[in-house]
Amino acid sequence: MCRLFGLHAGPRPVRATFWLLDAPDSLAEQSHREPDGAGIGTFDADGRARVAKQPLAAWEDHAFAREARDLKSTTFLAHVRYASTGAHTMVNTHPFEQDGRLFAHNGAFSGLERLDQHLARLGVTDLVQGQTDSERLFALITAETRRTGGDVGAGITRAINWVAEELSVFSLNLIVTTATDLWAVRYPATHELHMLERDPAAEPAPAAPLNARSNRIHSRSTDLSLSPHVLFATEPMDQNPGWRPMAPGELVHVSPVLAVTATFPFPDALAHPLTLSDLEPSAAASQKP
Repeated sequence: MCRLFGLHAGPRPVRATFWLLDAPDSLAEQSHREPDGAGIGTFDADGRARVAKQPLAAWEDHAFAREARDLKSTTFLAHVRYASTGAHTMVNTHPFEQDGRLFAHNGAFSGLERLDQHLARLGVTDLVQGQTDSERLFALITAETRRTGGDVGAGITRAINWVAEELSVFSLNLIVTTATDLWAVRYPATHELHMLERDPAAEPAPAAPLNARSNRIHSRSTDLSLSPHVLFATEPMDQNPGWRPMAPGELVHVSPVLAVTATFPFPDALAHPLTLSDLEPSAAASQKP
């Protein structure tokens, strides 16, 4: 299953170090199915998106993901891909950038031809450079955001409501970031997505640095021992009791000052739900926990 990680550090940039695959991996771990891509997205001091990513089609290519990446940003978005659609190429590797925003997705849905026709009607087919369902979903969000005058939350809501009604869906978990804001969606209940609002000032002194670790993504930041921040991840990444699972159908927005707003703007039930048994074998393998 793909791994998602989002971090909002507040209004001031902070330094964080990322490893997208733990290293060194054991021989036993190497025998398991390996990821198909990894990437990390940030924003520079002028608010411009910066993405470092690499398709990982063979074990020998994984040096990219094992190397420590010391980055500075207000928001961070990391993704480790297990491919369900699209080849192991750079254009199919997350995060994706459109209109200065970054996007990563964990899930699968079908009906791409129908979605392509809808994107053509909206005039955004040029946004899709690769073959993935994820990039197409992002293009739909971008199109709807443009139609709502730049309201990203409204764009996400309109896009997912269309997909939920018109296409066959397994999971649509996603994160969108700008230099100032972050949005996260868990929909429907298929895959979990967790969040943590952390305020080091409320912890016993001295507060520990951020040390967030899953079995694929590891992030560490000494700066975040001093300032509040909000994390999102496919699974809880440390023992902090503040981690909570987002509810199915929940859209969370984190503002530039770390104000967190949760809404439930999506249908309770999908019009055309998919199960693992409905997916093609490669897609089903990519979606297993």
